[in-house]
Amino acid sequence: MFSGIIKSLGVVYAIHTKGSTKRITIVSSISDSLHTDQSVAHDGVCLTVVAANEGTHEVEVVLETCSKTTFGFVRKDQVLNLETSVTPSTLLDGHIVQGHTDTLLQCLDIRDMQGSWMMRFSLPQEYAALVIPQGAICINGVSLTIARLERDAFEVAIIPYTFANTNLKLLHPGTYVNIEFDVIGKYLLRQRSL
Repeated sequence: MFSGIIKSLGVVYAIHTKGSTKRITIVSSISDSLHTDQSVAHDGVCLTVVAANEGTHEVEVVLETCSKTTFGFVRKDQVLNLETSVTPSTLLDGHIVQGHTDTLLQCLDIRDMQGSWMMRFSLPQEYAALVIPQGAICINGVSLTIARLERDAFEVAIIPYTFANTNLKLLHPGTYVNIEFDVIGKYLLRQRSL
């Protein structure tokens, strides 16, 4: 489990494909502290560390994950948001994040608000019930709050610290991002549909 508070940025150093599985080597400031079998969120996707060496760690991404996340089109030198899992003593500063991407959504617009940024994302009707005003949403692993909600889009406000310390600063209109909707909302919607 995660909280959506990014601990470090990582850079994709190498990608090796064997069959339908991608083995990705990542360089980051936290790689030295990681160990094999550890769960780490990479752009909001929970992946298992399969090797950790000096300054790098490796993860394997299977076809199922590639088909549902931005790892389907991951590239060398791509910057990733990294978060280690929470522990019983960790402050839950964001919200409960599982590291299970629900869908990919497209960035529609980014506005510089002279001290913050407003980012607008598409919202297909099939996911509309999972987004509420001032509710939580996880974008590329970052815990954010819905600032504005429209029929087919939503906006989030990005503070300068988050902009500087995550890969959200690299987004542009047309970019796809990993989205995880609030797990409580997903369970409530599931109960309502039964």
